[in-house]
Amino acid sequence: MSDRKYFGTDGIRGLVGQYPITPKFVMKLGYAAGKVLAGQGTKKVLIGKDTRISGYMLESALEAGFSAAGIDVGLLGPMPTPGIAYLTKTFRAEAGIVISASHNPFYDNGIKFFSQSGEKLPDEVELAIEAELDKPMGCVESAKLGKASRINDAAGRYIEFCKSNFPSKMSLKGLKIVVDCAHGATYHIAPNVFRELGATVIEIGTAPNGTNINDGCGATSMGAISKAVVEHEADLGVALDGDGDRIMMVDHTGYVIDGDEIIYIIACNDLKSGRKGGGVVGTLMSNMGLELALKELDIEFDRSNVGDRYVMELLREKDWQLGAENSGHVINLNHTSTGDGIIAALNVLTAVTKQNKSLFELRQGITMLPQLLVNVRFSGDNDPLKDEAVLNAVDEVNETLSGRGRVLLRKSGTEPLIRVMVEGPDDDEVTMLANKIADLVKLVK
Repeated sequence: MSDRKYFGTDGIRGLVGQYPITPKFVMKLGYAAGKVLAGQGTKKVLIGKDTRISGYMLESALEAGFSAAGIDVGLLGPMPTPGIAYLTKTFRAEAGIVISASHNPFYDNGIKFFSQSGEKLPDEVELAIEAELDKPMGCVESAKLGKASRINDAAGRYIEFCKSNFPSKMSLKGLKIVVDCAHGATYHIAPNVFRELGATVIEIGTAPNGTNINDGCGATSMGAISKAVVEHEADLGVALDGDGDRIMMVDHTGYVIDGDEIIYIIACNDLKSGRKGGGVVGTLMSNMGLELALKELDIEFDRSNVGDRYVMELLREKDWQLGAENSGHVINLNHTSTGDGIIAALNVLTAVTKQNKSLFELRQGITMLPQLLVNVRFSGDNDPLKDEAVLNAVDEVNETLSGRGRVLLRKSGTEPLIRVMVEGPDDDEVTMLANKIADLVKLVK
């Protein structure tokens, strides 16, 4: 992805009002994408968004760009990213566009694309759109302009799809579940899915106002849901991020269960059910505890680069079905074409119901090694990953751990951050070593 001018690992993302997340650029992006997709026979695309206030502005800009390219647009309104992927397929649209910055604060936003199959656009299509962006924007003749229409039953269609992925002979009756929607795109969908399947649902993070998305709630801020689960004496909690493609869970004790543990529970249940799904794909950030626990079950495990795009690529390469990032992107190709927080939760709840075990009990088969991730913001001209002092510190930490753990430094694909990860058998040692490297990264200008 290093040769990209605009697209990162998860579309185009940035601060609203600053290039490239401006009305002018986004309108041109719609036009450029429309021109490329029209060359492939595209007639109609779908556009959905999360609950950020800037979504109104960017939706209008995209709509204008696609119309100028002669492409019809179906407007979905607030809709989870995986819901847009699903509806792109069911409406036989040639592409789906998501206006979202996922787990980022409200003042960020972004654009990402899905193909007709409900998967991320192939690299060659994104590169073709980038090439078109460097050309002047035009407009088709008036008679060939694209039309726009609003799809009013989008949420209901997606709710029914989600429910269809829970066994029809089973129910969530008797379970009390706290659902945190991060004031994001799942606010009007996730609670209804679990409630209609029989659960008693306690909602938090379901009052979006345009600026409170991911603010102290959701999958990136688990304090609120952990507290709510304990206070309401709930059986478990489900926390989604702003666009609904990431999930974290909480057991009845308030313990946070991340993507590694979630995919382990799903893989175990598939094994018990006799489903053949091959191995499990994690990433360079996946905890060694996941790898060791799967090995005990004779389930193969492999690591991709960080990013759900790369998890998907490796799944396709190996013809496996299950993959996850520990940050909460969980992919189950037996059910969906992309990471889907609600579907992942239903997969876990299938295990809870079928095995008649609590979430607390289901996670006992995996022991997570202490792991600390420190995010360091950088803005200087020098690359911290090439700094001699930083590299020397990494070598020293690797020597200290001496095969007992791992060190990983990488740049975020969506934010100006260096992610410093250290993993090892002792919590205090891991904290000390991670901060040692992070402190040196902070000095690079």
